[in-house]
Amino acid sequence: MKLSVSRAVLQSAFSIVSGVVPQRSPKEILRNVKLTLSDGKATLLGTDEEVGVRYELDGVETDSAGEALLPTQRITAILREVQDEQLRIEITEEALWIRTNQSEFRLSAEDPAQFPNVARFEDQNYYVVGGKVLKQAIQRTLFATDTESTRYALGGLLLELEGTQLTLAATDGRRLSVVKSGCQVQGSVGEEGGRPVVPAKAMSLIERSIHDDDQEVKLAIHPHHILVQSGASTIYSRLVEGRFPKYQDVIPEESRTKIEFVAGPFLSAVRQAMIVTNDESRGVDFTFQNGTLTLTSVGQDVGSSRIEIPISFEGDALKVTFDPRFVQEFLRVLDPAGSVTLSLIDSNSAAVFTTDENYTYVVMPLSN
Repeated sequence: MKLSVSRAVLQSAFSIVSGVVPQRSPKEILRNVKLTLSDGKATLLGTDEEVGVRYELDGVETDSAGEALLPTQRITAILREVQDEQLRIEITEEALWIRTNQSEFRLSAEDPAQFPNVARFEDQNYYVVGGKVLKQAIQRTLFATDTESTRYALGGLLLELEGTQLTLAATDGRRLSVVKSGCQVQGSVGEEGGRPVVPAKAMSLIERSIHDDDQEVKLAIHPHHILVQSGASTIYSRLVEGRFPKYQDVIPEESRTKIEFVAGPFLSAVRQAMIVTNDESRGVDFTFQNGTLTLTSVGQDVGSSRIEIPISFEGDALKVTFDPRFVQEFLRVLDPAGSVTLSLIDSNSAAVFTTDENYTYVVMPLSN
């Protein structure tokens, strides 16, 4: 087997496919990426048997056919370090050769026969979402998942599909992030796949696979898995077992106080307040009073901070204690010039952050 390929093209593809390759696995073969050549086309496959990706390489020159395993860590290092723009790859029974004008590498060749397959996207019934919209929606919800939770559903994103509306929701039990957007329907989609929970790892892979804002992403929902076609990538993922919480019940219907912020200055103030927090005293007091928000924090054996920013607030003083990490993670995925509305009931009730882009973020205050 021989092929010639652009280093930049292979590196871009490898950065996506290697994202699913496990660092440790009882099956050593899974620590590789599989290369297949057929009819002048090259495909890369990676999987941990829960999530998999198939990537169709562009611009490959070859007249060969066959399969080979590429050791992920070694190939990643080669692609990072070599300077030449073109790579020549040759696979024999004894070795894997990678050559450039200035470099040559000989790696051990392994048998690809036992490598698991990754499904192709051949569905006729699926949803279509704009790449820019889906990428932003994932970025605005993924951080709120709890990948270490024993409640499995919290380790994924809920995809709620109702007609032409797509809702993404994520929660770790202490905060909730919800984004609503539009989608299109192709063919006939059933009701049984309308609320799948997709693992955070798979959703991160989908987000990274979207390179073009105008790109359309196809989602085919099955009872136990999802298939997503995004550009040159096809991503397979098993669905998370368990029932996702009824997130609508967490969002308060009414509030007593609404305050508007500009995201960038608000984020800067929160980051400053975090400087003197630590694991023992990570809470920051947010005090709203007479046109000013004052953020105060005290870190045992660290020090204290006090930051003030002007706000549009008049009324009785209200103090709420938040974990600043939860507020920061929300603000940093927004346009710094964008507007944010904070709705409050009292010091102990759920606080609701909203934007004018169908984005809702709910945070529980820390106990006083």
